[in-house]
Amino acid sequence: MSEPIVIVGAGHAGGSAAALLRQYGFEGPIVLAGEEPLAPYQRPPLSKAWLKGEADGESLLLRPFEFYAEHNIELRLGAVATAIERGTRTVVFADGTRQPYGQLILATGAGPRRIPVPGADLSGVLYLRDAADADALKAALTPGKRLAVVGGGYIGLEAAASARALDCEVVVIEREARVLARVASPPLSAFFERYHREHGVEIIIGGAVNGFAGQDGRVTGVTLGGGEVEACDVALVGIGAVPNITLAREAGLSCAEGVVVDLAARTSDPAIFAIGDVSHRPMPLYGRNMRLESVPNALEQAKQAACAITGRPAPAPEVPWFWSDQYDIKLQIAGVPFDADKLVVRGDPASGSFAVFHLAGTRLVAVEAVNAAGEFMGGRQMIGKRASVDPARLSDMGLTMKEIAAAAA
Repeated sequence: MSEPIVIVGAGHAGGSAAALLRQYGFEGPIVLAGEEPLAPYQRPPLSKAWLKGEADGESLLLRPFEFYAEHNIELRLGAVATAIERGTRTVVFADGTRQPYGQLILATGAGPRRIPVPGADLSGVLYLRDAADADALKAALTPGKRLAVVGGGYIGLEAAASARALDCEVVVIEREARVLARVASPPLSAFFERYHREHGVEIIIGGAVNGFAGQDGRVTGVTLGGGEVEACDVALVGIGAVPNITLAREAGLSCAEGVVVDLAARTSDPAIFAIGDVSHRPMPLYGRNMRLESVPNALEQAKQAACAITGRPAPAPEVPWFWSDQYDIKLQIAGVPFDADKLVVRGDPASGSFAVFHLAGTRLVAVEAVNAAGEFMGGRQMIGKRASVDPARLSDMGLTMKEIAAAAA
């Protein structure tokens, strides 16, 4: 019998890799080990449908629980890997179990960035990264409660929208000069700030958080830089994520902002792969490396690793893409705005349907589309082709995206 493939991390990336290995013909043993007590599930709904009670546990699962036994995938839940012994190709788990591997896939994901301020350990100061976090937040968001969101990124704004749907009061506290400052263009930030305010969300811009106030061990407010306190019943901290690289780093694998991999998702050890949020990967379209946090990236890298292990041709590089649902808004983003020096807005943001195109010279490198699926699809196609496009044509609503894409060089 061949040596097992061991996958550490049973999230979207790890679960997809296990399924793809079987799909691509690998017949040997597969061990899929995850720290959570749940089979691989979708995380994006945690801040949206799950919070609002529109999804249940079964609907979150990537595949039915029976799938793993039916495909001879050993699923180990509540299994915490503590060490990788590369010399003997062994993974050590917290319960003392030692699991040999022929090839190892690290899909350990990322954890929430903690906020190092007084009161951060009070009950009711929450993060949102996994199902247990979502359950705690969901239980706290009863009608009339006041939620303070620290950080105006996508997770924070999605949770704010869900909380308003549950008849909660919401205040978003963002330390930068605009919401989504690190991940979106100014026109997109302005649109979402206005939209949230129109839906009753209070937004504090330039708000430094110095700590959390509490009573009897439970949070009662967020203390800002000027000493003022924003009262709340529960606080959600959403200030980014940190890749879970400790296991890889202690094993001597090359790490940067994540575990460094090539286009096959292979690490500095040829027998070990890293996929998903934990990896620092090449971006062929842009000629540089970066870490991505998205479901499409998890799936793409799962394919890369599964193809490399089974000897299949490498999949073609994909254009990275992301999405966010807030209220009745569907945001779709394709590409990354590396080296962009021009923004072109197509459509009217006041209408609730528009797109922002990012160009480096005349080359399209990214698009942000709000309720504009055609602009997203057309933009993604042009980005993948490294197309050059006339900015005037992009903004001309008399032209369809199909016509613009057809004329792009």
